[in-house]
Amino acid sequence: MSFWIVTDVGSDMSLDFYRRYEKLAVLPMPYRVDGVEKLYHVEDEGSLAEFYADLRAEKVATTAQVTVDSAFNKFEELVTQGEDVLYIGLSGGLSGTVQSVQTAREMALEKYPQAKIAVVDSLLASGGQSLIIYYALKLRSEGKSLDETVQWLVNNRQKIISWFTVDDLNFLFRGGRVSRTSALLGSVMRIKPIMHVNYDGKLIPREKITGRKRALKALAEKCITLAKPQSGQMVFISHGDCREEAEYLAGLVREGMKVAGIEFFTLGTIIGAHAGPGTMAIFFLGEGR
Repeated sequence: MSFWIVTDVGSDMSLDFYRRYEKLAVLPMPYRVDGVEKLYHVEDEGSLAEFYADLRAEKVATTAQVTVDSAFNKFEELVTQGEDVLYIGLSGGLSGTVQSVQTAREMALEKYPQAKIAVVDSLLASGGQSLIIYYALKLRSEGKSLDETVQWLVNNRQKIISWFTVDDLNFLFRGGRVSRTSALLGSVMRIKPIMHVNYDGKLIPREKITGRKRALKALAEKCITLAKPQSGQMVFISHGDCREEAEYLAGLVREGMKVAGIEFFTLGTIIGAHAGPGTMAIFFLGEGR
């Protein structure tokens, strides 16, 4: 393993996934619940039940990007140990995190000119970000260099496909994704939007489905019809504190295609604050977004 891979908690990486790999680091991100500032780490996965209970109790959660200091300190820690670093960040279309990390990189290179630090905007979030990290980890384990891995990421990040649905449109309204009228009408009519992350790394509504079960079936169908290759690849599923429904979605996918495996992730506080409880998302490799 010739280099470290660093990311942020916008990836919603599970603690189990994180602990399987060496030379992998996940930077925390700040958030607030009813004005109380906190810092979410990958190790805080056990606190998510309380976080979602707060959201269901209508407490207001807000988020912030990775701080420059946090990224710089991690870079300094690693480069002073003689390590090369690859940072794979939360989509620049959703967060200013990549810009903060780029600033930290410039600061680190000014102080340590011989250091090698690469920053890649995944143009993805949640399990999509974790999925492209999975492929980066795989490439590293196969002996690919940092430069070769960066090139693969840039060439293939648009092939990681992300589809989402949410259970409560009010969270999207608070984040400016839908209008107040759409949120109100959607709630009354049980409309569940089907969204995806576009080529610019932004979350875009694409379809409207009536009813939760139909929305989950629509996500499964997206995966089954758009996945390339049609068999033998990993599928990642992220959920907003609704694991049983995530298992249901996984069952639908397994009925329609032969997967190498399915990983489950709970939306952390950063993505969860904007998407809300009951959010479901599926991520896989295809020909393009």
